[in-house]
Amino acid sequence: MMAVTNGVIHASSREPLFSFGVIADVQYADIPDGRSFLGVPRYYRHSISVLQRAVSTWNKQHNIKFSINFGDIIDGYCPKDKSLWAVQKVLDEFEKFDGPTYHMFGNHCLYNLPRGKLVSLLKMPTDSDRAYYDFSPCPEYRFVVLDAYDFSALGWPRDHPVTAEAMKFLEEKNPNSDKNSPDGLVGVDRRFVMFNGGVGKEQLSWLNDVLQDASARRQNVIMCSHLPMDPGSASFAALMWNYDEVMAIVRQYKCVKACFAGHDHKGGHSVDSHGVHHRTLEAALECPPGTSAFGHIEVYPDKLLLVGSDKMADTEIINMNVRNVRITYIVKRRKDG
Repeated sequence: MMAVTNGVIHASSREPLFSFGVIADVQYADIPDGRSFLGVPRYYRHSISVLQRAVSTWNKQHNIKFSINFGDIIDGYCPKDKSLWAVQKVLDEFEKFDGPTYHMFGNHCLYNLPRGKLVSLLKMPTDSDRAYYDFSPCPEYRFVVLDAYDFSALGWPRDHPVTAEAMKFLEEKNPNSDKNSPDGLVGVDRRFVMFNGGVGKEQLSWLNDVLQDASARRQNVIMCSHLPMDPGSASFAALMWNYDEVMAIVRQYKCVKACFAGHDHKGGHSVDSHGVHHRTLEAALECPPGTSAFGHIEVYPDKLLLVGSDKMADTEIINMNVRNVRITYIVKRRKDG
């Protein structure tokens, strides 16, 4: 069992199979602090300091095998003529980490640079311009990194067929003239806004093949996406357009143990009706100076331990069993969070 002191989860006495670092929504920009459309303060210049502390901490631990960045590497308010400079500045900080970093697209990435350029800059391990992939750090586990904007109105050229199809989809789902507004939409329909997106048909087929293979190999799967895929883990307006289609594939197999995401800056957690754990990570962007939001996840054969810093809540996912879909979790938030 875990040792819990003053609401903080400490590392297990057992050695994990491996550990990896996590950070979400850095959204760096060399501009003055601002606020979200909900009035939440955003610290555009400070966010890179959060990343610097994350990298320094991971390196000092000496056992963090890799890190995952959950998208939105720079902010949409970043001046367009500085976008490439800002992305490279953030990537230079990730390069100081003593292991590889796996990236994914967020909506703010696509506000600034085209998809093809980002795939190259982020060094995504694919054999094409696609931005979804999988990797296996050990025989027992496989990671699936989704492109949550494969089907979207962001990042594609204006005259691209995907852009046209996505805009038609939004016209049918969202009656507002401003397609970034969920006003009037009810419940999970609030997700049908332009700053979200979905997983396209080709990627859905690829996902099915990967999960089928992982199941045959008796691997545990951890899925990663910028957009959350369960209504219990995030606000409705932050969900992936077709999270239901993705999860329908997941439920054909019993290999997926957890889904991690960013995008909804306040963070969240849930266990869905089929026992899959969903954890939305708190944003680096909304950390006041002197505070942070990052963590590392210790991976064991039967559980995952997210050890967070400051505003990222510790989370313990236990009772993972490939033949038992019941998963329980414990979350402890630090007093300064």
